Amino acid sequence: MRQVQGQVLDIASKSDDAELVRRALARDGNAFRAIMQTHNRKLYRIARSIVRNDSEAEDVVQEAYVRAFSHLESFRGDSTLATWLARIVMNEALGRLRKQRPTVDLATIDAHRPEAEIVQFPRTGNSDDPERTMAQRQILRLVEQATDALPEVYRTVFVTRVIEGMSVEETAELLGVRVETVKTRLHRARRLVREQLDKQIGPVLLDAFPFAGRRCERMTAAVMKRLGLQE
Repeated sequence: MRQVQGQVLDIASKSDDAELVRRALARDGNAFRAIMQTHNRKLYRIARSIVRNDSEAEDVVQEAYVRAFSHLESFRGDSTLATWLARIVMNEALGRLRKQRPTVDLATIDAHRPEAEIVQFPRTGNSDDPERTMAQRQILRLVEQATDALPEVYRTVFVTRVIEGMSVEETAELLGVRVETVKTRLHRARRLVREQLDKQIGPVLLDAFPFAGRRCERMTAAVMKRLGLQE
């Protein structure tokens, strides 16, 4: 039953994608904005899982959008628009890393990179308990640190599956690996993160690396400007 429901949702999603792409090809600014606001956070998280730097990740996503929208006619609907955009983001992010490290490869375990910049996680809501709010921020910071500390080959799988919530099949398609490979890498990534967190806090809810509000609007506006579609 779940498989049938998933297939129905996938068909509906691809239908929506096709309509948005059709409108975007007709230079409908609202279509461009809808695409970006739908996918900004997911793409940012994927980019950041590779480059591990806030501003660099934003640059990656912005460049990826411009590249994608400049070649939107090449989207055939074989995969979802989200997966198609995510591949472009990954290629852009990995391309930047290769310029810094010519031998970089997604399948290369790189456990010796310098400590990454920590994402500043804003308050997620009003709270009358400042101590609890501070504790939540500290927990999320530890989650982000543990994620950043993962070797590259595990980090991207962990972000796409656990933090972003993509399915095993979607992750496998995105990374160009087998489903079994995703499961193996995810198992290892979870264990590494758990070991790191257990030293500090124990079980937590992974709700890290937000991308909403002013940051989302800023990137959307920047891409719209570059496309000559300012409101």
